[in-house]
Parts: sequence; structure tokens; C-alpha cells
Amino acid sequence: MNSYLKKFKISEVFKPKLFTMIKKRQYSREMFISDLIAGVIVGIVALPLAIAFGIASGVSPQQGLITAIIAGFIISFFGGTNVLVGGPTGAFMIIVYGIVADFGMNGLIIATILSGIMLILMGVLKLGNIIKFIPYPIIVGFTSGIAVVIFSSQIKDFFGLRMDAVPSEFIDKWVAYSSHIESIGWLTTGIAVFTVLVCIYWSRINKKIPGSLIAIIITTALTALCGWDIDTIGSRFPELAGSATLPSPEAPTIDMKAIRMLIQPAFTIAFLGAIESLLAAMVADGVTGKKHHSNTELIAQGIANIVTPIFGGIPATGAIARTMTNINNGGKTPVAGIIHAIVLALIFICLMPLAVHIPLACLAGILVIVAYNMSEWRSFKALLHNPRSDVIVLLTTFFLTVFLDLTIAIEFGLLMAVILFLKRITETSSISVIENEIHNSEDDEASHAETLNIPAGVEVYEIDGPFFFGLANKFDEFVHTGTAKRATVRIIRMRKVPFIDSTGLHNLRNLWKRSANEKVQIVLSGVNPNVYGTLEKSGFADELGKEFICSNIDLALKKAGSLLQV
Repeated sequence: MNSYLKKFKISEVFKPKLFTMIKKRQYSREMFISDLIAGVIVGIVALPLAIAFGIASGVSPQQGLITAIIAGFIISFFGGTNVLVGGPTGAFMIIVYGIVADFGMNGLIIATILSGIMLILMGVLKLGNIIKFIPYPIIVGFTSGIAVVIFSSQIKDFFGLRMDAVPSEFIDKWVAYSSHIESIGWLTTGIAVFTVLVCIYWSRINKKIPGSLIAIIITTALTALCGWDIDTIGSRFPELAGSATLPSPEAPTIDMKAIRMLIQPAFTIAFLGAIESLLAAMVADGVTGKKHHSNTELIAQGIANIVTPIFGGIPATGAIARTMTNINNGGKTPVAGIIHAIVLALIFICLMPLAVHIPLACLAGILVIVAYNMSEWRSFKALLHNPRSDVIVLLTTFFLTVFLDLTIAIEFGLLMAVILFLKRITETSSISVIENEIHNSEDDEASHAETLNIPAGVEVYEIDGPFFFGLANKFDEFVHTGTAKRATVRIIRMRKVPFIDSTGLHNLRNLWKRSANEKVQIVLSGVNPNVYGTLEKSGFADELGKEFICSNIDLALKKAGSLLQV
């Protein structure tokens, strides 16, 4: 660990794009104009989403906006991507709602800060390529599951159902909805449907201004002018009627018991934050042709999730939709993301009192569109035609997310993916016994290609694949039960073994000891440098005798012949 710390340099993992741009003086007036236009448009796009995500997460719309402002600024300022825009996203709604319900706002602050620390550690430990190791069925499974949960959470406000608090469990929700179906508010439903239609079709009229903002402006104006008796932000959050100011920082009350209980959901927040931000960065790279710095991005996300909750915000990450809006409107550098945060801050300070008139049905309609876009139903449908193991991982992750818990879904999905991966590796690895003669090919480890005879008293086993715990026990059983003749020398051919783990090494040592008791000599053939290094480091090379570790099958058979003559 000390040697790692001595070699570690923060500049290797933390290279903010903004700092690099300033240092190299690569910014121009033309770039600023492009960033200014893009930043203003992205800020307008982010406004309704920040409000909707805040309410749906079980906190106030004010907290959603604060998150978009503070986290959005920090992610762009310290980030490793030129055009990534950060803020609250739909992926966090389920986990945030659950934490607030169980632990209150103080618990959410602690969990978010813990997740920020985890994200920074991921970046410092150079785990920026983590996205490459997450199986695609898991990502689609929990993303689609989140979409279903978001949709189901909006039914009350979408249809204006007159009911008390909505149950947290998925099935209980729909049972409660069905029992209150007669209380549908048709005016509320009309506003929600109108919002959905505007979000879908407004882009045909104007692609710069988002349909969600147009829907909010129209429905809010009609609600205020007509005096409609429907649920609004003001009726649910009357404290927002006054003037809005950015809150002062406030440290959470540290509770070690709560920390222990919140480690698991904090990991889920960190995992989701890493996945979503790195996915957004990869998408941005594909469109712009630039290359992001993944470790820097993780550290930036971590800083944002440590600072934002101190001001009353919720978890944040890179947002794909807002990032694409930034790119499509000419955003060139992190300055666009910073301007987007400034625009939101100005709207928050100047126009927040007007937000009390926004109908909750309108926000529900916006979130229904968000859920649809998150559902990835086409990818989900395509994965159902993949190998059965992928389908099992997909469906398990999906149903656990919907019916149980997102944290459990991610953990169980990862565990299943690892187990199925190891199963595949074990199935593709093989052990065989070679009798009478060996037909060498040009890619053999022997110095030349020929047919080699196996003398009586010698048996040759060949291992094809990594000699890890999945194959080690299989090999042990194979040798123990598969020997049909009495051997004096047992050659283990390892030319196709890329690595050996501790279990494989343990079983190899046990085989050597058992063979020694049976007066049978073990000879290893074709051991590559990586495997040989493991054998040497563990001491097994000296125990066996380095003279019995041969570089190719020619030498192994010659060594076996000399042993037979003794």
C-alpha cells in the first residue's frame, strides 16, 4: 500500500477538462457564444425535470432545483468531459424516496455524502473503466425496472385520484389505485394527457425549446387564470409561496448507527452515479469525437455528491438527455454546463414563487415521458432473444427492481452475472487425457512439429483454459477417478493455461502429494511465464523441483523417459 501511495500522483486521475482548457488557453469568443446559447437552452430544459425529480423523490421541488444548480456547476467545473451536464436524474428517484421514508432528510444527506466518498475512491483507484465490466443485461434490467416504478408512482397525480398516501410497495400501489379508480379527476387527467401530447409533438414545431417547458407554461397559466381546483405545487408545498433564496450550508447530524445502515443504499447511489455518468460520457464521446477522462469524471461526481447535500440537495450524476441537448445546441466546453447552472440559479431566485401554480398533473405527465424514455423497451425486447443466461440476469434484475428493491436488484444481478460468467468459463475449459501419441501442431510449445509417442508408464493430461477454482476441483476429480492404468510419471500439459489461482494451486499441490505417496512423479509441461511466476512465488516450484517444470512437451517426455529408466 505504501509503495502505491509513493507512486500515486493526483494528476494521473484528476484532469478536469476546464482546467486543461484554461491552462492551454484554448478558449475563444466564438466558443463562448456557442456555450452561452447551449447553456441557456439546457438550463431551460433542466428546469421542469429538476422540479419533477425533486417531488417524485419525496423531497421538495426546491431541493431538486438546488441539486441541478450546485451539482450541475461542480460536475462541469471539475468533470472529465467537455460537454457532460449533471444534475438529478430519474435513476435516483426510487432509492432517494426509500431513504427519505426510512431515515429522513438527515439520512439522505449522510447516504449521499457516503456515495460521494465512494465515487472519489473509485476515481482515485482508477476504476473509471468500471462500465466495461457491468453486463449489459444488468444495466437494461434495472433501468427498465426503474422506468416501471417511476410510471407507477405517478398514477395518483396523473389521474387526480382522491386517496391518502400511496403505498411504497409496487403491488400495494396498484391495489390502492384500483380501489380508488372511481375518484378520477377528469380535468386533472386532461392536463396530464395534454402535457404528454405536447412533450411528444412540440419538437415538430420547435426543437430548441423543450415541450415540457411549454406544457408547464400553458397549464400553469390556465390553472392560475381559470382558478381550477386541482393539486398544484403550492397546495402540496405551501412554504414555497415566499421568495426563494439559495440555502446556507448545513452539516448533517452524524449517527454511526445510521451510517452502518446506509452503507448499502449509499453504494447503490454510487454505483448508479458511476454507471449513468460514464454512459453519458461515452455517448458524448461518440457524438463529438472527443475522449473523456473517466477517473476525473468519477471524482467530479463524488465532489458534487459530497457538497450538494450540505445545501439540501439530493444525489446527482451526469444526465444523458441534458448532455445531448447541450451537444445539439452547440455546447463545446464545460462552460456550457456552468452557464446552465447559473441560468437555473437565476430562475430559482427570480421565478420560484410562480412555481406554486404548476399543476402536479403536468409534472406527472413529464415523468411519464421520462419513464418511457428510460424504459429501453426495444433493447429489453432484443435481449430476450439472447442466450438463456443473459435473459435470466435481465429478468431477475428487472423483477427485483420492480417488486423488491433496487439495491438488492443490483447486488443480486451482479452476483448472478459473475456466477454465470464463471459457469461459462468452466464449460469452455476442458481436461483431457492423451493416450499412445501426441500430434503436435505448428502452434505447439514444442520446438518442432511431429508425432510423439507416449511410453508405457506415462500418462498425459492436458488442461485447456484458466486453472481457477471452477476447473481445479473438476481436474482433481478427473485425475482421481479417471486413471485406468498404473502410471510412474504423470505429465500435466499446461500450454493453454493462461493463469492459475490459489484453488488451482492448492489442488495441484494436493495431486503432487498424493502422487508422491503413490510413487508417481508429476511433470509439468508448457508452463507460461505468468503461471510459472505464480508457482515460484508460492514455493510450489521448489517443492516439486524446478527440473520437473518443462517448457515444452518434448522436454517433458524426455524427462519422463529418464525417470522410467531409473
